[in-house]
Amino acid sequence: MFIAVWMLYAADRLLDARLLDTRPLGNRTPQEHHLEARHYFHHRHRSAFLAGILLASLTLAPLLIRLSPEAIHLYLILGGLLFGYFILIHVTRSAHRFPKEIAVGVFFAAAIFIPTVARQPSLRLALLPSALLFATLCSLNCLFIYAWEHDPGRPCGHSDHPIHATTRFALRHLCLLALTILLIGAGLTILDPHVPWPISLTATLSIILLLILHGLRDRLPSLTLRAAADLVLLTPLLIIPVYLIPILR
Repeated sequence: MFIAVWMLYAADRLLDARLLDTRPLGNRTPQEHHLEARHYFHHRHRSAFLAGILLASLTLAPLLIRLSPEAIHLYLILGGLLFGYFILIHVTRSAHRFPKEIAVGVFFAAAIFIPTVARQPSLRLALLPSALLFATLCSLNCLFIYAWEHDPGRPCGHSDHPIHATTRFALRHLCLLALTILLIGAGLTILDPHVPWPISLTATLSIILLLILHGLRDRLPSLTLRAAADLVLLTPLLIIPVYLIPILR
């Protein structure tokens, strides 16, 4: 999963920045003017990233055969949808017409839960609340990062980048949305015995940390905020001892 996600991330950044060498500065499109530091980094080292994607593909191939046929079938469906999405936002250059930040959460959560629901289809309904919570967390991660990087009050911020209406609405009510999802996650953790508590608990902790970072956004550089926003998604590491202690005993 790590290899596949890294490949998609790197490919997306390279596609976003692919026209930087072919247009003079004055003729760049609005989307190109709003590229972030990560896009320029990927573009500057594109040869290394392309080699890394090729190497990752060779590494991923033998791992795929270990998946069950049911999981491969679901991944092929998801991959087809993702490929179509990539075509729409990169070939048509209409990224602002699609809620990219929200799509990321849906695709990533689906990819994470596919191996489990393919192996045990009876868990699909039981895991649906957890999957939706995790998808929302991933989307919140992207939305907070977008808000920080495009805040007109920040030194490098800009707010005129065209975005989807759904994303615009979510950004306008970002804190309220995050608090609502936080309460839902806490409720699932405490009140619903059918929902796996580690998923809802760690998702809730991640949302709390995102809100703390949002409160510190004027004190931290954009790059630090972005790195920290991804770091807070590692809260599942905190509960590993819960599972290790019985094993060590």
